[in-house]
Amino acid sequence: MSSNIKVVRICNYCNKEFVARTTVTQCCSDHCAKRFYKLKVKNEKIAQAELETAVRKTPKAYITEDQIKVINAKQYLTLKEAALLLNISPLTLRRWTLGGMMQASKIGKKWVYEKQALFAKI
Repeated sequence: MSSNIKVVRICNYCNKEFVARTTVTQCCSDHCAKRFYKLKVKNEKIAQAELETAVRKTPKAYITEDQIKVINAKQYLTLKEAALLLNISPLTLRRWTLGGMMQASKIGKKWVYEKQALFAKI
């Protein structure tokens, strides 16, 4: 599909000025168009890899404001809630409990911590 429209553009790859025959032309030649496409695909892959890296670097257990409100409303906390509140891992809190550094009750298979007792030991 050709037209009589002639638009002066700048090539997205080589930054040279050219006369485009259509309104959607981005590059001055087929060579530049192929190189520009490869560059665009490469940049998309790099951006995807950086996004995946950023997702892996973010901590898995972070506290939102809603979770803080729920935790503050409770008198007794589970192991995970107490660990989030103390900003330590649940494994560390379990080790402290078994070592006698923290006071907790075991109900069934779950550890239950009294909120006041948590901050009394720190």
